[in-house]
Amino acid sequence: MARILIIDDSKTERQHLSKLLSPHHELVVASDAEEGLMLARNTSPDVILMDVVLPGLNGFQATRQLSQEKGTAQIPIIVVSTKDQATDQIWAQRQGAKGYLIKPVSKEALFAELASVLR
Repeated sequence: MARILIIDDSKTERQHLSKLLSPHHELVVASDAEEGLMLARNTSPDVILMDVVLPGLNGFQATRQLSQEKGTAQIPIIVVSTKDQATDQIWAQRQGAKGYLIKPVSKEALFAELASVLR
């Protein structure tokens, strides 16, 4: 059972991801990047699911910060976003993301991506 940090400002999306994941994983949830950064530092998740469009600090900025910090750089980040352009996916990778999923996320795609980064 992995500890997964979900960072998403949409209550609906947090509930959707939680419904898919909670039977199989321990979840920690944040509604903005600042809260997510704090939880990532304090709870040591095994993986982070990061939205891009967030109030204040966006998901790309938060991904870059977490990927560069000594205490969180080893945590794989999967960006989960409505942004479906190839340039968004490339930019996420350059910020340190290990995976990219487009909303709405299917259970199959989510679990495949998690399996890929949790190896």
